[in-house]
Amino acid sequence: MPVFRLPVEPVFPDPALAGPAGLLAVGGDLSQARLLAAYRQGIFPWYSAGEPILWWSPDPRMVLYPEELRISRSLRRVLRRHPFAVTIDRSFSEVIRACARVPRPDQAGTWITSEMERAYVRLHRAGVAHSVECRLDGELAGGLYGVALGRCFFGESMFHHRPEASKVAFACLVPALRAAGFRLIDCQQRTPLLASFGAREIPRSLFLQQLRQWGGEEVPFPRGW
Repeated sequence: MPVFRLPVEPVFPDPALAGPAGLLAVGGDLSQARLLAAYRQGIFPWYSAGEPILWWSPDPRMVLYPEELRISRSLRRVLRRHPFAVTIDRSFSEVIRACARVPRPDQAGTWITSEMERAYVRLHRAGVAHSVECRLDGELAGGLYGVALGRCFFGESMFHHRPEASKVAFACLVPALRAAGFRLIDCQQRTPLLASFGAREIPRSLFLQQLRQWGGEEVPFPRGW
């Protein structure tokens, strides 16, 4: 499959031209205009430090429909105990920094480069990127961040310092998104954790169709609980 080199203008080739692994294009920048153009077409950046920017649109696509959320018995017990304080958009920079720096057993390094951090902080200041914070005794214990466009939320990364903290953040966010009118949560690629919440793979063609349908229907992002 071809891999396209991006021009100076913030435009992308048809994401349907990406191969099954999802690599579509290389180059460009992380300007707000280009990132928004990418998300509106179901494309996201994913690369390591020292590499050119790589743009992806995998097939199949892992998604969660908010009404299909599943919460395990063990997580329900944690939620009933209510040990964590969960907030929205209180500490975006702290959350993305933790997502970049917390070691992960299945990864040698991070794909959230300093360039990526700065770009998504700009999106947050523009009201497009959002974070969920999960605190225990006032300390940040876990969280997640992503991008909201229309009725779609594009999950980017999560982290935890305390067991269950990121799961609690996600389990609180999804019902809030559903109540606000969101229809689709993009999980990008399959992981056991997301599958345990009810996320499933769908063909890229269906994902892009639903993105066209719901991506332009603006609704306010939840402000908190």
